[in-house]
Amino acid sequence: MPTHAFIFDLDGTLADTVEDIAAAVNRTLVHHGAAPHPLAAYRDFVGAGAENLITRALGAGSPLSAAEVLSTYRQVYAEEMFRRSRPFPGVEPLLEGLLARGHPVAVLSNKPHAATVRMVEVLFGRFQLAPVFGDRPGVPRKPDPQSALEVASLLGRAPAECLFVGDTGIDMETACRAGMVPVGVGWGFRPEELEGSGARHRVSRPEDILCLVG
Repeated sequence: MPTHAFIFDLDGTLADTVEDIAAAVNRTLVHHGAAPHPLAAYRDFVGAGAENLITRALGAGSPLSAAEVLSTYRQVYAEEMFRRSRPFPGVEPLLEGLLARGHPVAVLSNKPHAATVRMVEVLFGRFQLAPVFGDRPGVPRKPDPQSALEVASLLGRAPAECLFVGDTGIDMETACRAGMVPVGVGWGFRPEELEGSGARHRVSRPEDILCLVG
């Protein structure tokens, strides 16, 4: 049976991380004299990189320096990132099943690269996931397809042989622009974006992904 490559988003797809992100940003905002946001707001703020996360949290017209706030956030998040974050239920058996069937699995996130690598090592270190890429200097973020195509090349797969799995419109657009198969997950941060963003498959449980390739 031919094998496919799987490229997974991290936040909202493999791991439920929103509470730690929200706690870190809120701590940062309060530190700088700004008002915090409710947890629900962060489901819309996340997904486009740390810079955009802070810009959205500050809001239009903020007198604060986004660069200074971002620097504080990076320090605070390093302390917060494993307090509540955990794999979504069913994700670990999914990864085990894909790898047992010979499907290579990679991770591509807009989270800063060092934080991405650290999170994958802590939460999913028992799995052979590679490559693992976050937001790297000089490489455009998703939905630009460059990083996704780089992953496919490293895995030795044509784009059409790659299933790109994510929870937001950013992920679906990335897959479409890269010529990959977009798979949207219903347990993530913004499932309402999936259908209108090009998802070819939508799954409600991690185990459903195994059914896509046998």
